[in-house]
Amino acid sequence: MSEPTLFEWAGGAQALDRLTETFYARVKDDDLIGPLFAHMDPHHPAYVAMWLGEVFGGPSRYTEERGGHAHMVSHHLGKGITEPQRRRWVSLLMDAADDAGLPTDPEFRAAFAGYIEWGTRLAVHFSQPGSTAPDEEPVPRWGWGVMPPYQP
Repeated sequence: MSEPTLFEWAGGAQALDRLTETFYARVKDDDLIGPLFAHMDPHHPAYVAMWLGEVFGGPSRYTEERGGHAHMVSHHLGKGITEPQRRRWVSLLMDAADDAGLPTDPEFRAAFAGYIEWGTRLAVHFSQPGSTAPDEEPVPRWGWGVMPPYQP
């Protein structure tokens, strides 16, 4: 038997869809990060679920349908995300993970939180003035205790 991916362990696409729907319902009413998403595409939660699915070892749908890593980064350019906003995003996502019924075992939550911390710090970096999207880079693949190096 092979080790399940984080995508499989989380419950697959349906679990990640529940997560992002739960999360973005909270975001729109949040005073700190809500304004960042005031004009959010109604499909945004589904796109983020596709992204997370690919990152966690699921199908490469985000790359195939949305354009991959550079496309994701491009959505953060010029947003000027602050550290308090990043922390609020992380906190609301962790609460949404509980409410959406994602696994609560420490191994999964450590891997999940590790990616969320890593990814949101990159989002802050790329959102600052003067930042540009990287050329063609692969979508990061996150696993059990495995992560790519940080290269801003």
